[in-house]
Amino acid sequence: MSLLFKPIQFGDLKLNNRIIIAPMCQYSSIEGEISYWHEQQWASYALSGAGLCIIEATAISPEGRISYADLGLWNDKHYEQIKTLLIKIKTISPTPFAIQLAHAGRKASCDTPWGDRKGQYSPHELKGWQTIAPSAIPFQPTENPPIALSDSEIKRIINDFVVAAKRAVEAGFELIELHAAHGYLLHQFLSPLSNQRKDEYGGTFKNRIRLTLEVFEAIKKAVPKNFPIGVRISATDWVEEGWDLESSIELSKALEVLEVAYIHVTSGGLHVDQKIEAYPEYQIPFAQEIKKSINIPVIAVGLITEPQQAERILQARQADAIGIARGILYDPRWPWHAAVELNETIEISPQYFRFQPRRANQVFKMYNSDNK
Repeated sequence: MSLLFKPIQFGDLKLNNRIIIAPMCQYSSIEGEISYWHEQQWASYALSGAGLCIIEATAISPEGRISYADLGLWNDKHYEQIKTLLIKIKTISPTPFAIQLAHAGRKASCDTPWGDRKGQYSPHELKGWQTIAPSAIPFQPTENPPIALSDSEIKRIINDFVVAAKRAVEAGFELIELHAAHGYLLHQFLSPLSNQRKDEYGGTFKNRIRLTLEVFEAIKKAVPKNFPIGVRISATDWVEEGWDLESSIELSKALEVLEVAYIHVTSGGLHVDQKIEAYPEYQIPFAQEIKKSINIPVIAVGLITEPQQAERILQARQADAIGIARGILYDPRWPWHAAVELNETIEISPQYFRFQPRRANQVFKMYNSDNK
């Protein structure tokens, strides 16, 4: 058996294969609510054959959204809509769904990627609001500075994460991913480039990782015992004197002690001066070095587009699972095609069996009816 199609455990959650649909913002919500776009998109993910789907960064509060069109989980209406959709999804596929909980911090109050506005809306504009951060340092020098969080406001944000996590469990998600990457709030606390506080949340490495660890511990205490919680980190800021690989290794070790389910390794997003030369597998060395230092699963992501490429990364022990993001948008049946290429078997819905009967009998099998 290829490693890509070998089962893996994230805590108590067993996945049929190691293909992870990585979270991708869809910017298709109004006031954080589920839209028809989400319904069709989640159904497509569910039918893909991936081992796990992690839905997009979901805001824990209105001001935590990247844009006015972000998905949210800060009220009961969001919870009810998501729960209803997950119930529907379970009628067509047993694929486990996870949620990435996030707060954008100083990178909030933006337009959608395809919108006309480049950069942030100001707090005085209809689609904008006042941003917050560890320190009053804007992401772009021309932007309205964020307000530095007080101790009481930090406690409120921790509670917002906890409340959203409880809703996520009750809605039917089987795993929670904590977003501490791509320059959003938790990452802003991690990096000395954005965190210039003089209190217990700033200065030393121990202080800068404090909020990420506190949020993780608070969520862990609030959800059922052994419920899996993973963390996504940016391994480096790609800027001198910023957050780096050595720091990421030490953070990963600290999270392992707290029984994190996995570390999801990406990079960048914190600073406008980042210098990234993106090429196939450019982030894999980060995942590999972190994997050497911990004994929990590591997910690699970033320009991994071909099945043989993904399999080679796993065989070389550079990672334990493979995150596919834009590749799934381009090819919603990427796992099917990977199974064919690697001569493996993958479970699919029986409605699809007519598309190529002889080949289907060799590569595809029906979902276990007990799981539907």
